[in-house]
Amino acid sequence: MKTLSRIFAVLLVATLVAPRPTYSYVDKSTAVLRALNKAAGKTQVVRATVGQTTNIEKLTITIRSCKQTDPFEAENHYAFVEIADPAHGQIYGGWMNRNEPGQNPLQSPDWDIWLVACE
Repeated sequence: MKTLSRIFAVLLVATLVAPRPTYSYVDKSTAVLRALNKAAGKTQVVRATVGQTTNIEKLTITIRSCKQTDPFEAENHYAFVEIADPAHGQIYGGWMNRNEPGQNPLQSPDWDIWLVACE
């Protein structure tokens, strides 16, 4: 019983002291977005520079940050995107994840926009 208690104590200490994985990202200067205009039925690829505003027809898109995971890990891209429509103001603001495109893209009655990559 004492041996079992000691093994349990050692495992408990090992899990508490074990190093946590660190996540590192590489900042990129350009976000590549795919936009679907539902009314026209056409898609277009948009390259938007971080910190600048880009227009797609009536929409204004501002990329605040674009990051890629460490090249030695599974590749993924994240971008913090703000999208505004003159009629409605800001219609989207948040992180987009390339590997989970359905998790957080812009989905409006007129547009779908999602992240393709950070370059």
